[in-house]
Amino acid sequence: MCRNIKLLFHFAPPATSDEIHASALQYVRKLSGPGQPTAANKAAFDRAVAEITAISERLLLEELVAKGPPRDREVEKQRAKARGEDRDARMKKKILAER
Repeated sequence: MCRNIKLLFHFAPPATSDEIHASALQYVRKLSGPGQPTAANKAAFDRAVAEITAISERLLLEELVAKGPPRDREVEKQRAKARGEDRDARMKKKILAER
């Protein structure tokens, strides 16, 4: 999955409409290929983003049921940063080992 699409379910405070729209936009970009659609495809691209945003909002904010306490955004941000630093360290180690 694209790294730019973030987990949005079960956070306190809940995901905003802007966050859900941004994820829908990334998803449609991933499916369609180009970062920006051509003029001929713009209407279909925008419609897909709007529909996926609506479906995602309904799913995340109305339909999914979570067990346990909501995730803390700051804790998740720190975990993601630690994973990134770990990934960078592994990549540097791999590159140095190949030399």
